[in-house]
Amino acid sequence: MPRPILATVHAAALRHNLDRARRSALDSRVWAVVKANAYGHGIERVFDAFRAADGFALLDLAEAERVRALGWRGPILLLEGVFEPRDLELCSRLDLWHTVHCDAQIDMLAAHKTQVPQRVFLKMNSGMNRLGFTPERFRSAWTRLNALPQVDEISLMTHFSDADGERGIAHQIEVFDRAAQDLPGERTVANSAATLRHPAQTRADWVRPGIVLYGSAPDFPEHDAAHWQLQPAMTLATRLIAVQTLQAGDTIGYGSSFRAEGPLRIGVAAVGYADGYPRHCSTGTPVLVDGVRTRMVGRVSMDMITVDLTPVPDAGFGSEVTLWGRSSAGAVLPIDEVARAGGTVGYELMCAVAPRVPVVLD
Repeated sequence: MPRPILATVHAAALRHNLDRARRSALDSRVWAVVKANAYGHGIERVFDAFRAADGFALLDLAEAERVRALGWRGPILLLEGVFEPRDLELCSRLDLWHTVHCDAQIDMLAAHKTQVPQRVFLKMNSGMNRLGFTPERFRSAWTRLNALPQVDEISLMTHFSDADGERGIAHQIEVFDRAAQDLPGERTVANSAATLRHPAQTRADWVRPGIVLYGSAPDFPEHDAAHWQLQPAMTLATRLIAVQTLQAGDTIGYGSSFRAEGPLRIGVAAVGYADGYPRHCSTGTPVLVDGVRTRMVGRVSMDMITVDLTPVPDAGFGSEVTLWGRSSAGAVLPIDEVARAGGTVGYELMCAVAPRVPVVLD
């Protein structure tokens, strides 16, 4: 028998979350962002649920090939554009739209031999300071692209650094609008946080929801997934493989970081950092046992964690342990809470589920 750990991807939750993003997007079209193998959920597993999107956005050319192989004939956007000249040949063959964020990418287009002009998204660095042309250079980049026979339509885009926080988006919207004033072309500016928190200010032709599609709140802990009516799209669950009874003064696991203050039943669950469970989680990290909320105690090992069974006295060998997501009893443990306990974000946990963990589509 295999180890009892299992990751389950919930198609109904994916559909629900896409619909939630669309309702907040007002009349904008919606990119379903499926970069990083659909945030660890698997492109092939999420595809049917996301067919209702208007397009797919990703980074990897191989992933774009997978989306086309699944039968998608609509728009696919490469969010970072091409990385070398020969990538443009694949863009032509697969009819991919792609971001242009630097002079080198314009140079590649100018040298590209094609009979079919390409759709590009010109990116402005409006304050994120990662990719994109500065506002001062944005118009000249547009002029250069517009003169190329290799380029068809030019759309305009930017990315927000603080849509999920107190600083907000007003400073970047002002920069973007001023620098792009009177330039033709469709616009896309809103990520997940902007789509939910600032729909009126970011109203445009397209929105680019990512993390919200998978049931994580983009502005946690200010708001949780329930606040935004999001459903967990992934459940990571395992079972207890042993039970120990401790006495006062007994310690647990490596480093003896937890010491029992009195008699205590603990369960040993078959999951560890080799499965993608964050090693930095410590005593107090929430976990569900048979649908009842309790806590992890001690350190995370490679293949095991230990949990406090005080709230679930009937739990024993084989009891269900939900690390995040929805238990079979219906109780939900948000992935964001577990991520916070591990000093990270839900994005990382989704993407970090290890290859040795079986994944099924519900």
